[in-house]
Amino acid sequence: MLLELKKVSKNYQIGDTVIRALDEVSLGVAKKEFLAIMGPSGSGKSTFLQVASMLAEPTHGEIFLSGTEVSSYGEVERAHLRNKEIGFIFQSFNLLARTSALENVMLPLFYAGYGADSDTAKEKAKAMLERVGLGDRLQNTPAQLSGGQQQRVAIARALINDPTIIFADEPTGNLDSKSGEDIKRILRELNEEGKTIIMVTHEEDVAEIAQRQIVFKDGKVLSDSASKRKGKK
Repeated sequence: MLLELKKVSKNYQIGDTVIRALDEVSLGVAKKEFLAIMGPSGSGKSTFLQVASMLAEPTHGEIFLSGTEVSSYGEVERAHLRNKEIGFIFQSFNLLARTSALENVMLPLFYAGYGADSDTAKEKAKAMLERVGLGDRLQNTPAQLSGGQQQRVAIARALINDPTIIFADEPTGNLDSKSGEDIKRILRELNEEGKTIIMVTHEEDVAEIAQRQIVFKDGKVLSDSASKRKGKK
């Protein structure tokens, strides 16, 4: 398994009340899989994404990435792991507002040790933007781009360090239908090229592009099944 969670729980303390957002979840993800994580608000799907992607520590349980136990890592180790092994795509894009598309995509390379003005970093970022169809928008800031274009910049940024796994949190949630279709196509193509993707979504038509659909309820896995559209383009 590329990613494996063993009896993972995540608790939050609100006053005197303990909220168990994840309740002993055990789940494995194989290399090159495309998972859609679904469920109603408060079901635990977003907490699962945060814990599985090392953005948050589990309260109990173990997480393994490529066979290595990573849930006991400290913050510095987790940050290094995220930058090296994990790509993130967020509903709100999370782009730097006054920074060009090229510079936004280059940012993870800076944290990986490339110089801020490295020619190698610029060429890698340019290639990623061309990959998502934005080779003519390198110097545009987010305000000069549509929502769909901003999400494509975010996808290019997620790909720049050639991550082992990509986590996408409602990647089409803030987009019009045409832009949403473009992002769905790109995600499907990335998976067909060998990328492992775990995507949180509340939209059934978006979930159907995945190979596997997992539904959460009350912090537990309610169902885990192959997509009805598995294999379709």
